[in-house]
Amino acid sequence: MKSVIATTAAPAAIGPYSQGIVAGDLVFVSGQLPIDAASGTMPADVSAQTTLSLKNIAAILEAAGSSMDKVVKTTVFLKDMDSFPEMNTVYQTFFTEATPARCAVEASCLPKGASVEIEAIAML
Repeated sequence: MKSVIATTAAPAAIGPYSQGIVAGDLVFVSGQLPIDAASGTMPADVSAQTTLSLKNIAAILEAAGSSMDKVVKTTVFLKDMDSFPEMNTVYQTFFTEATPARCAVEASCLPKGASVEIEAIAML
C-alpha cells in the first residue's frame, strides 16, 4: 500500500506527480526544485538553490513523519557539473553523520530554469 504526501511547506507539484509517496517503511521524495513555497520565487545562485531544494525535501519528509537524518539515498541533478563544489559545500551541512548514498549528474535542462534539483529516499 502507498500513500501520498502533500504539504504546503514545500512547493506544489508542477505536473502529474506527488511531492512524496510513502511505500512500506520508505518515503520517496520527488525531485525538489529550489522554489520558495510561500513566494514562488527561485534564488539565482547554486548555493541558495541547493539550500532551498534540501529545505523542501526536509518539509516533505516531516509531513511524512520522517526526517533528513533518515535519508538513505539522494540524487542531485545539476545544470552544470562545474557547480558541484558549490552544491557540495551546502549539501554537507544537511548531512553530517551517516551520510546517505548519493548520485550527482549533469542535466542539460532542469524545470523552470533551475540549476539544481534534488530527490531523496528516506526511512520512516
